[in-house]
Amino acid sequence: MTMHIDEDEVRRLLRLEPLLEAVRRALIDLSAGSVVQPLRSVVELPEQGLLFLKPVLTGEVLATKLITLIPANATRGLPTLLATIVLMDAKTGRTLAVMDGTWITALRTAAVSAVAVDCLTSRHAKTVAMLGSGALARTHALALRAVRSVSEIRIWSRDPANVARCAEEVKGVQKRSAEEAVRDADIVCTLTNASEPVLKGAWLKPGAFVAAIGAPRPNWRELDDEAMRNVVIADSCAAAAQESGDVILSGAKVAAELGEILAGTRSPPAPGTTIIFKALGQAVVDAAAARLVYEANVERSSPAIGMPRY
Repeated sequence: MTMHIDEDEVRRLLRLEPLLEAVRRALIDLSAGSVVQPLRSVVELPEQGLLFLKPVLTGEVLATKLITLIPANATRGLPTLLATIVLMDAKTGRTLAVMDGTWITALRTAAVSAVAVDCLTSRHAKTVAMLGSGALARTHALALRAVRSVSEIRIWSRDPANVARCAEEVKGVQKRSAEEAVRDADIVCTLTNASEPVLKGAWLKPGAFVAAIGAPRPNWRELDDEAMRNVVIADSCAAAAQESGDVILSGAKVAAELGEILAGTRSPPAPGTTIIFKALGQAVVDAAAARLVYEANVERSSPAIGMPRY
């Protein structure tokens, strides 16, 4: 029997604490080469946006995520990112679950940033700047507060009304410019649909940490060359080299993968180093989150016959 799990159910079933641990393990497995994960395929939707297809084989689970990026959805009251995940038994190919992946995408993206912050920043990092005021800003506020004692969240985007709503929801502070938000911030998150830089390296204080989440195309950027001259850590070197305009167009070199540092096979940058963490969104992390949702639903539905629990 194939489960069909809608967004409301996903939100009820996916909890942040186990997700953070699942993300750590997934990134370690990715860097260790113990998963089969080709680079994502991208389909251009003329004058609309993009469709990404992201398959992965990890352990006994086979998963594929389909995700659309439609910037105009912001004016329609819809998320700019919408997704569906298909979870399968790798041994038989049987479809175990089809679930809405929109909340998974938003929460797991923030969880990856939070894992990177926990691994690569001082415990004293407390001031956060968010460039972007959409769903990812909201989930990042939640996830970062789970790993650091955040004292202030500053929010900027090009839509002042959206900034105001986001600031109210996450108990943040509105800022009139990206520079005003970033100056002296310990942690900066770029969460935009920008194709041209919105963050200048000149604004970053020494030792700042940047979670560079947007610009998922080879010709898109969120960060300027000066920002990219800092130490760059990626969720995947292969993905960064082929999919990240921030890396490709600046000529930046990726120093290490986050999974290598989490596993202890590579040393973290020295304390006080300004770090750019470039995340492209890895399918293995989607699979880990989807598995948590699936298993939580199996347990909730017990007694169920013939439903494998991985």
